[in-house]
Amino acid sequence: MAGARAVRAAHESDSSRRLYDRIGDFLVDQRLDADPGNYAFAYHLLADPDGPLARAVHALTDGGVRLTQRDIETLGCEAPPSPANKAAKEKTDGLVARTQMQVEGFQDMVTAMRAETEGFGRDLAASAEAISRSTDAGGAPMIGEVARLTSAMLDRVRSAEARLESATREASDLRRELEEARDNARRDPLTDLPNRRALEEAYTAQAAAGAPICVAVCDVDHFKSVNDRFGHAVGDRVLKAIAEALSQTCSGHLVARYGGEEFAVLFTGVDLGTARNILDAARMKVATKRYKLRESDAPLGEITFSAGISAALPGDGLSTVFHRADRLLYAAKTAGRNRLHVD
Repeated sequence: MAGARAVRAAHESDSSRRLYDRIGDFLVDQRLDADPGNYAFAYHLLADPDGPLARAVHALTDGGVRLTQRDIETLGCEAPPSPANKAAKEKTDGLVARTQMQVEGFQDMVTAMRAETEGFGRDLAASAEAISRSTDAGGAPMIGEVARLTSAMLDRVRSAEARLESATREASDLRRELEEARDNARRDPLTDLPNRRALEEAYTAQAAAGAPICVAVCDVDHFKSVNDRFGHAVGDRVLKAIAEALSQTCSGHLVARYGGEEFAVLFTGVDLGTARNILDAARMKVATKRYKLRESDAPLGEITFSAGISAALPGDGLSTVFHRADRLLYAAKTAGRNRLHVD
């Protein structure tokens, strides 16, 4: 019995090890970050190779197309938010709570001012009635009472104005912070480029306006080797350099960091040939630059990216155009990298 248990335990251990290795190979092959969400996705996929998730993935990747983070989210295995995004959400939630408190404060203030105004109106009406009934020679006592009430009301108005001015300043500060939070929620913290959410919103707006649209998907070649050889700090600087080159060369069009070492460019108002020429100029600018390590001035080696571009057809959503461009990117990688493929 003990021997049988040992054999069964060894078999289970081997199976777990093989599954673990297959998950790692899957993430590397699909160029997905090894984060908890992607690992869970790969586990559910590989642990049930004949299940509905596996069938959906097979349909998406038929013909050698790799998965994107967008595919994983669409299939219902969204990765947990990054620390930066989580912090941004917490900040936004805090601003919303403060705004709600301020709105409630405005309501309380207006209610108090209304009550004070109504009280003053009642007092003034009573005084006016008393004046009309007065038969004294000039009504001086009643006039004095009206003056007293008016002075008291002026004091209340000045107090209310001061509170309103303070609340207005606070509202202005909150509005500015909310605008910053909304902008940060649509911006990549590393490269300061618009993020995927901003890309999706921009595509929707341009498509609704009927503008010609082309979508490019760019991926840094051999980026993993840069991180492995020089560390993630150098890898981050490479991403920033490519983001800057794309932004400068594709000026007037939206350049976004889609995730990891992947960038997307939303070309609007130009045809596919023009978009190709613009992006190819960016590719050559990156490829011809000689990158060096900041600390030692040693050469970093050649840095390049590959890309695929597709023109949006009437009725296409971003995911449809993106997948076509992504397949072209995959073909460019297969053909040798540092090149551009178009429809």
